[in-house]
Amino acid sequence: MIVARLLVAALLAALSAPGWADVALLMGEEKGCPWCARWHAEIGDAYARTSEGRAAPLMRYDVHRPLPDGVTLSKPVFFTPTFVLLMDGAEVARLEGYPGEDFFWGLLGQMLADANVQFVDTQDD
Repeated sequence: MIVARLLVAALLAALSAPGWADVALLMGEEKGCPWCARWHAEIGDAYARTSEGRAAPLMRYDVHRPLPDGVTLSKPVFFTPTFVLLMDGAEVARLEGYPGEDFFWGLLGQMLADANVQFVDTQDD
């Protein structure tokens, strides 16, 4: 019983330690956005299966509707698509527009690295 309590205490301490933030990539989009459609065609289906997608799961929202609960942005989204890296619901980085598949992965990787989000870069494989 004592061992079980110690294990639970250690687990709770590890989960509350700095660096265990809830990370997500918020995609602000709108109906009829050709660049949003291009992102979905080139990246969308594969995103969740990438190391970046596992590190920062995608949350989508229509920029003409309220933000998802618990999300705080440093400024409103004016351009679509806009990709906002969130940590515990707060904006830490932003990419406005979709620069194409080749540039998207590098820019997203830099956003994650700058925010100290751990992921394995597999894009060069």
